[in-house]
Amino acid sequence: MFELNPLANPDALWQHILMLAVAAVLGYIIGYISGKSTITDLENELSRLDSDLKYCQDQKIVMEKSNNHTNSVPNTAASLPLTDQKVQESDFKVIEGIGPKIESVLKDAGIYSFRQLSQKTPEQISAILVNSDPRYQIHDPATWPRQAELAANENWEELQAWQDELNGGRVE
Repeated sequence: MFELNPLANPDALWQHILMLAVAAVLGYIIGYISGKSTITDLENELSRLDSDLKYCQDQKIVMEKSNNHTNSVPNTAASLPLTDQKVQESDFKVIEGIGPKIESVLKDAGIYSFRQLSQKTPEQISAILVNSDPRYQIHDPATWPRQAELAANENWEELQAWQDELNGGRVE
């Protein structure tokens, strides 16, 4: 009769070697295909990160530090005289729609003054926010550069009048 146990067959050694060889070849093929997919994904991620890094380096602003520069942020924006030679930190919380967390994100991105913020586009500000934390994508910085420009020019009355019309930094 037919014997199902290959170990009982004295000539079964070559069958075992053949099964191991087939398993090794199949394992190599499966590993190669899945590894190729992983490598492609990682190369795409690296390319995306390289382009993000290049964008950030293009947007980098080098600031000149002075001896009397402090890291404290004044409580009122009216007390912030801006000079052409030094960049003083501005209190971004006076801008409608910016709170303490977003202010720290902007300053971590190298934006310290109203003038610097006014020179950014809403898309650039959105990119900074989303790259910092995806939760910030719900914020709409469409009016922030204009508000920052008014603050940089110390047009506090005009800024306050416009902010009275805004709802969370957005035009209604």
